[in-house]
Amino acid sequence: MNNALNSVSDIFYEDQNDIFNSLKDSWKSLKGEKIFLTGSSGFFGKWLLESLAQANNILDLNVSAVVLTRNLNKVLFKELINNPSIEFYKGDIRDFKFPTGDFKYIIHGATTSAFETYNNQDPLVKHDIITNGTRRVLEFAKLTNCNNFLYLSSASAYGRQLMNKSKLSEELNTAPLTNDKNFDFSVLGESKRIAELFTTIYSQKHNINTSIARCFSFVGPFIPINIHYAIGNFIRDALIKKDITINGSGNSYRSYMYMTDLTIWLWTILFQGTNCEIYNVGSDEEINIKDLANRIKKILNTNINITINDDSNSIDTRYIPDISKIRKNLNLNISINLNKSITRTIDHIKQNRSFYNFD
Repeated sequence: MNNALNSVSDIFYEDQNDIFNSLKDSWKSLKGEKIFLTGSSGFFGKWLLESLAQANNILDLNVSAVVLTRNLNKVLFKELINNPSIEFYKGDIRDFKFPTGDFKYIIHGATTSAFETYNNQDPLVKHDIITNGTRRVLEFAKLTNCNNFLYLSSASAYGRQLMNKSKLSEELNTAPLTNDKNFDFSVLGESKRIAELFTTIYSQKHNINTSIARCFSFVGPFIPINIHYAIGNFIRDALIKKDITINGSGNSYRSYMYMTDLTIWLWTILFQGTNCEIYNVGSDEEINIKDLANRIKKILNTNINITINDDSNSIDTRYIPDISKIRKNLNLNISINLNKSITRTIDHIKQNRSFYNFD
């Protein structure tokens, strides 16, 4: 096992091998390059950086990654700080001092964190971080001779999607309602749309190849299990044999992509994405929330109860991506179905109980 991975479980190591093998030829384009990443000190970043570190080690790429972070003490995965190919660079996304040197590759994922959203972050701060933060990173891209820029957006850019039978296509012309007082959702979605527009403008003005990944919902090792991620909370409760409570009717539909597929898709979009294109990133295997809870209960073979805590204000929604575009244009597919995704996540939690605060 290489040094980048010797502190993680066998499941995550197996996943990293799958990622490496899927991208074996693509990694070579990074040889000798520098890559700048934002929003990579948490869940997504763990997967992106570990996969990069493994490729760097095996293929001797001599690639270096600079990762912007507001606070080194809040980097979730401390082992990454000690990796010689990764530098954590302190700064606020809205006004950070530009690192020196040329960065041909940039992945911009910085947004308000899931924990900040969970704790009811001020919507004006959320908007400022997403929009002005993106503008700042694009200014850096303009000056640092960036060739490939990937922006990590969100399915919230489509706006609130009520129950219907259509999957969400990248060509869908919908947006968040500006009078939606659910600011965690409406401000996130509208801010992401503005950031996407900035990305396209800078591409056209400054000849930067940009791509946008609209990310849906995900599951896999290291998922937060104590905030507002339904699937993470359901797995946590089922593991400790606590009854699962569903807030709402349970009839909303979601889909969950395993993190191996997410990581492969994001790197592929960075390397091969068409300029100024938007790509949906997520699974199209849909399930409603009530059935999701029952699926987890069945996989764990536990006799806990599932309670529906509905009220008259709950609104059923359906967020399922149409991924035909990315399948056709970039030859990407879903390799891990929902059952296997849940099972592997559960097994990882069991193997790493202290990380998830089960001890």
